[in-house]
Amino acid sequence: MAELGFVHLGFGLESVEYTQAWEEQRRVHAARFADEIEDTCLLVEHLPVYTAGRRTAPSERPLDGTPVVDVDRGGKITWHGPGQLVGYPIMKLPRPVDVVAHVRRLEDALIRTAAEFGLETTRVEGRSGVWVLGDPVEERPKLGGLSLEFDPRLHDEEFDARLNGPEYAPSNAGQRREDRKLAAIGIRVAKGVTMHGFAINVNPDNTWFDRIVPCGIRDAGVTSLSYELGREITIAEVVPVIERHLKDVLEHAELRPREIETAAG
Repeated sequence: MAELGFVHLGFGLESVEYTQAWEEQRRVHAARFADEIEDTCLLVEHLPVYTAGRRTAPSERPLDGTPVVDVDRGGKITWHGPGQLVGYPIMKLPRPVDVVAHVRRLEDALIRTAAEFGLETTRVEGRSGVWVLGDPVEERPKLGGLSLEFDPRLHDEEFDARLNGPEYAPSNAGQRREDRKLAAIGIRVAKGVTMHGFAINVNPDNTWFDRIVPCGIRDAGVTSLSYELGREITIAEVVPVIERHLKDVLEHAELRPREIETAAG
């Protein structure tokens, strides 16, 4: 596979407004489709924003009417902002495109990055992204004095964790010892070229996630490298590490078109 280049759009005091970066994605996507440039990954830290993928339900959006940017990627609603490193790998894939294989490669690079900082992460079946696994259900602390076997988030369709204080907040999943997402992935493939990508929580204020149902998942939460490791990790520390692992995973991938199953005749 061709060499992967990186472009830093802005971090910290130079963080970039989401729609500005989205416009840059579209520009780079068009250039990659026309073979004017090689595969390129944009790296950025955003100003605070909620973005909603195509499958986002109305009940998962902020209750207070906070603006949400609707985007053309897969997945559901999430938050981007300070302390979170966002990557947009814009790459040409062989057709028929294997979207799942592309997502798995991004997950692999993120898992390797977390491991280099000393944090073990994994995939969760049916839930994209990179996760820190919680304790077995029977070993977790009880919520409201009730066994988690009767977790209202799962058994009461009208229950909304956002109206029940910090006890059920996604940002407190680590205290509840539940599964918690370290990095989210949501992509789009147009004309055989990828857009959007991943967001890894380095040292954000995770209470931003408490105003939504992150990724539409009610029974798990979010976390960050800094929280899990118990020490401050910065975006500047993570950027060179994630670049190295993205290059290793994506440049050495054996890209193959998705196999098309044909019915036996």
